[in-house]
Amino acid sequence: MLGLMQDESLSVPLLMDRMEYVFGHKEIVDVQGNGGPVRNLTYAQVANRVRRLATALDDLGVSQSARVATLTWNSLEHVELYLAVPSTGRILHTVNPRLFAGHVEYIMNDATPEVVFIAASLLDKWWNLLQSVESVRRIVVIDDAPDQAVPADPRIIRYEKLLTDSSPFFGDFFIEDDRTAASLCYTSGTTGNPKGVLYDHRSIILHALQLQLADSFAIQEADTILPMVPLFHVNAWGLVHAAIMSGASLVLPGAITDARGILSIIQDYRVTFSAAVTSVWSRCAQEEDLSAWDLSSVRAIVSGGGPIPAVLADKYLSAASIPLVGAWGLTETSPVVSNGRVVSAHRDADPVTKRDLNASAGVPIPLARIRVVNEAGERIAQDGSDFGQLQVAAPTAAKSYFGSTDQLDGFTEDGWLKTGDIATFDQFGYIRIVDRAKDLIKSGGEWIPSVQLEDAILEHPKVLEVSVVAVQDAKWGERPVAFIITAPGESLQPSDIKELLQDKVARWWIPEQINIVATFPRTATGKISKKSLRDQIGERFLAQ
Repeated sequence: MLGLMQDESLSVPLLMDRMEYVFGHKEIVDVQGNGGPVRNLTYAQVANRVRRLATALDDLGVSQSARVATLTWNSLEHVELYLAVPSTGRILHTVNPRLFAGHVEYIMNDATPEVVFIAASLLDKWWNLLQSVESVRRIVVIDDAPDQAVPADPRIIRYEKLLTDSSPFFGDFFIEDDRTAASLCYTSGTTGNPKGVLYDHRSIILHALQLQLADSFAIQEADTILPMVPLFHVNAWGLVHAAIMSGASLVLPGAITDARGILSIIQDYRVTFSAAVTSVWSRCAQEEDLSAWDLSSVRAIVSGGGPIPAVLADKYLSAASIPLVGAWGLTETSPVVSNGRVVSAHRDADPVTKRDLNASAGVPIPLARIRVVNEAGERIAQDGSDFGQLQVAAPTAAKSYFGSTDQLDGFTEDGWLKTGDIATFDQFGYIRIVDRAKDLIKSGGEWIPSVQLEDAILEHPKVLEVSVVAVQDAKWGERPVAFIITAPGESLQPSDIKELLQDKVARWWIPEQINIVATFPRTATGKISKKSLRDQIGERFLAQ
């Protein structure tokens, strides 16, 4: 027997309903990082533009289920595309403009978009590539750089003209089946070609709800949210959808990524919540005096994509009373699976322990299931000590990949996602990421988790960032090599780190090679590129 509840589709049009009928008075601010004027629009005004864009997609002849690609920044237009494309039965295909050309070419040819919306500021970089993508029939230019020359190509139309020439769609947007594909994002391709993750309407709505829960990000109507995480990657971690659903105000930074620009936005617009990869918040603390800025409006900053150094968390707490909150997830999981917080069992813990719990990968959020298994696929002891392969099952997690890649590569026979992370899981529900499986170092037949070694090195107060990778060794098979960036104004010797580690880790974990560096190579999403560091070591070895 089935229940007698309504068949209301969990789909993106629900967000339009919230914009128009519940939160029409709330505001979206587009700061426009390319020198343009600040734009302030109400949700009701944005909804009208979304309706015009919906009509325009029909007038352009965009097919149902067609991929509509975007190459643009965190802008008003991108938010409008977030709503109009999936609400009309098409698939929003966000493309990371920071990827190298070979990966963007692969992604475009794999996804076969019919239309591309591109920021004028990106035309010089990507125009030649766009001409080679056979599936692209129309190109819509978003005018974020008024002085940018636009090619004389009959396929091109300006975004604002497209909206001006289109009348608003009247009526209700409707997606009958909430398992219909809504958006497409590719992984960063750090170990091969990027893989396509195809989100459905249901997963987007459920993930937006997850972010509003008290034990998650607690996104709420009273918030002013600054998504520093890019809208072109993993649906901006769901922040845009959650903001619209909850009625929070949105502040969009455009192409701004510099420390002074970010802190200015937080101060000027009284931002209460923001999220980005750890390197963004590290740059802000490294290049600016946080105590010189009025950051009193901020209730929390989420930091993902890598561990949060204790020295960085301390700096935000001491200078601005802001907790850095850890989060963990993947492109394949929408992305948030867990977030740092202090559970009731630790309510009486000392301040340092609470800081570390907040900054950790944390506890799985509701609807997300995790398991940690050994090589035989059996769950390991939930003791916070034994480690194994971390796997995820959730209505917000992928069950296969899109496109030409091996669609079931990375999934278990019973449908769980193999995350590629090695982790522990304790009795209070905390996940601790020990390492990426590919980054574990096997020395003399024993495992050295690079993340645990990095965590130990980060306990030195003069260390800002660290990355540990493996180098081939004739005697031991592999040995760890450490790369360290010091805190501003500080200096370190390799011997200082070796001395620190004497009482922190097993002696055979201590690296023989410790390199003090000025910068790290980064992936297109801002993470430290361990592959590039390993390549540097290999080139150095071959040169000897």
